Amino acid sequence: MRRQKGFTLIELLIVVAIIGIIAAIAIPNLLNAINRGRQKRTMADMRNIATAVESYVVDFNFYPRKGASEDLRTTLLPFLEPTYMRVLPQVDGWSNNYQWIGDATDGADYTIWSKGRRFTAALGTYRGATTNFDNAIAFSNGSFVIWPEGVQQ
Repeated sequence: MRRQKGFTLIELLIVVAIIGIIAAIAIPNLLNAINRGRQKRTMADMRNIATAVESYVVDFNFYPRKGASEDLRTTLLPFLEPTYMRVLPQVDGWSNNYQWIGDATDGADYTIWSKGRRFTAALGTYRGATTNFDNAIAFSNGSFVIWPEGVQQ
């Protein structure tokens, strides 16, 4: 009598179950890491834009005189590119346009902000650290006023 080689159905089911358990653990961590990377890229872009804005201030003694805008790139393009920043970033890590809020009369302050993953609240409703990818990230007058911190949801 010949002995057949191969795996039994039980062995295959056990392997599939183990792979399923590992995937159930790994996929949420992977998605969290992807969103965390998008946040870090967004914050780095915002710092770079702010550095260019601050360099502009050194030369002109006021921030770019532009009011609120849905698209930071088209608003600041004539002020910053290519002298202060080679290419202004247009979108954040989630492909939303960066936003600009500035003082159009005397150029005294500014805010650069991102809507985050799914913008769910008005910009002025919270300040400080957030623990939700859906919240905005805001950089105003040289520092972050809304930023991600801790374990994200």
